[in-house]
Amino acid sequence: MEFRQLRYFVAVAEELSFSAAARRLHVSQPPLSLQIKALENELGAVLLERDKRNVALTAAGALFLEQARRALGNLDRAAEVVRLASQGEAGEIRIAFTASVPMAEAFPRVVHTFRSSHPAARADLIHMSTGQQLQALADKSIDVGFLRPSLLFCAPPNIQTLDLWKDRLVAVLPAWHPLAASQDPLPMAALADEPFILFPRGLGCGLFEHVMVLTSRAGFAPRLIQEAREGATIVGLVAAGMGISVLPDTYARTGIPGVVYRDLDTPDATSRLLLAYRREDAAPLLQRFVDVVRPSAGMAV
Repeated sequence: MEFRQLRYFVAVAEELSFSAAARRLHVSQPPLSLQIKALENELGAVLLERDKRNVALTAAGALFLEQARRALGNLDRAAEVVRLASQGEAGEIRIAFTASVPMAEAFPRVVHTFRSSHPAARADLIHMSTGQQLQALADKSIDVGFLRPSLLFCAPPNIQTLDLWKDRLVAVLPAWHPLAASQDPLPMAALADEPFILFPRGLGCGLFEHVMVLTSRAGFAPRLIQEAREGATIVGLVAAGMGISVLPDTYARTGIPGVVYRDLDTPDATSRLLLAYRREDAAPLLQRFVDVVRPSAGMAV
């Protein structure tokens, strides 16, 4: 059975005339009749009753007409999806992000802009650490990632990156902590004797690695007493007095009471948020997404 035969049958069934259907389809009548007959032979049922003057649907033909229209509709929709996909207007894009990225105001803004301007596309959002994103890009299980790398990050040769936004890492202290009262930026060395609560070290977390670089340059290794996968959880544990942390200043927007955020007295506390994707990936939808994100580069997070 061919889709051409379905189109021929639908035309005859709607026109109830072989000659009118032939004109509609821009074909001659004899091959049209032959295709309808071949279709009936394949199905083992008479679909159209015809004589020299009239054409009428049989009961089987009426049932088949409904299914034929549905099949042709599905084919047309599939063709439209392929056309849109080839133009970067449809398909699926898998977008990974680190835990702190949604805290940046620019992130939901660019995702909303993309989804609004590409309604036929599906954006699949996936939470991953920076290290997990780089591995997922390598094995092609994601298409693009928003990552927060460490100070020492150097992108692999096959990964293209775009510098998007910057924020600052700050000390997160219980409100009652002696250092919380200071209005001046804190030197990292002032935190040397504090118990730290950080993101897990084994997940390739760029933020964890950044903190390790800061403490190492300040001449100490942090005393890690607790790990947590969510930044809001870390802030809550700090508020409970379990320890202190170093997090992006965007976490101040969580509004969790009982904590104070203090600037760090080091230029190395500047943290970058990058967009990363495979350098050789020429998928039209990916390029459309990058085009949406690119104008936000350098905007306030």
